[in-house]
Amino acid sequence: MTQNRSEVRKVRVSTNEDGQRIDNFLLKQLPGVPKSHVYRLLRSGQVRVDGGRAKAERKLVVGEEVRIPPVRMAEAGDTKRPPDSMTRRLREAIIHEDAHYLAVSKPAGLASHAGSGVDFGVIEVARAWGTHPWIELVHRLDRDTSGVLLLAKNREALLRAQRAFKNGTTIKKYFALLVGRWKGEDRDVNAALLRDAVSAGERLVRIVEDDDDGKPSHSRFSPRQWYRDATLMEVQIFSGRTHQIRVHSAALGYPVVGDDKYGEREVNKPFRERGLKRMFLHSHLLQLPAEGDFEKLLITAPLPNELRDALNGLPTAVATRKRR
Repeated sequence: MTQNRSEVRKVRVSTNEDGQRIDNFLLKQLPGVPKSHVYRLLRSGQVRVDGGRAKAERKLVVGEEVRIPPVRMAEAGDTKRPPDSMTRRLREAIIHEDAHYLAVSKPAGLASHAGSGVDFGVIEVARAWGTHPWIELVHRLDRDTSGVLLLAKNREALLRAQRAFKNGTTIKKYFALLVGRWKGEDRDVNAALLRDAVSAGERLVRIVEDDDDGKPSHSRFSPRQWYRDATLMEVQIFSGRTHQIRVHSAALGYPVVGDDKYGEREVNKPFRERGLKRMFLHSHLLQLPAEGDFEKLLITAPLPNELRDALNGLPTAVATRKRR
């Protein structure tokens, strides 16, 4: 059921909302209202900021007044809540918490946030706990990727982390099992990436030669363990583009094991037969530098059991390298 909120609301932007995009602000203010309707309100000029029209990307400033028109909203009792099993699973995945941040080792298969065909992601579950007055995603991980996912518990902490990501001062490292035996030592890939729309509405990313057409992307591949038909790789990314590791590794001729989008199903079949039911990509380290009153933040997440078991089930390694 829905209820018709007939009155116009005027909401003052708080300190925690300073710098937030207005579309994200409205999505929180209008629970149960479809995203498409929120964007329609913005396009039609029904939403006003200090009396003026605002585009979706408009960033709010503390103290501004946002006019929200009458809308039909889901009643509080009808609002969907994440399943208890998902809530428990994510609580058990917490690997760090302090006054400013919460970090989880995100399980594979759980989205970072709700979206097309996905009712709940990490952020929706974290908000449903009801223990944090304000909490936001700092960054995102692909649904099929596991590992360190950071959330901020106040606006100041969020902006500090976003600056570090934007300025390239974060350290982000992943473990990826790649198809094939890696030849040589460490290798850097600097290749611009462009998101494409393909038939059936699926989004794919490809490498483009001209940086003007895509977004600059830099990955460093460092072999850590050789197996007969695969290589365990530590990958440091110096940018955070969609599917970056998956596209860069495939371009090198070593796709990520279990990645049917950028790899080949038949190549992945032997690994599935050995029990690996997911893509072998795991964010194992995230570091933010010290800034102002914020100390350096270092968070690590060990390989989940299903990935450790997959490594143990591989044919005998033919060469070993110590982790650095």
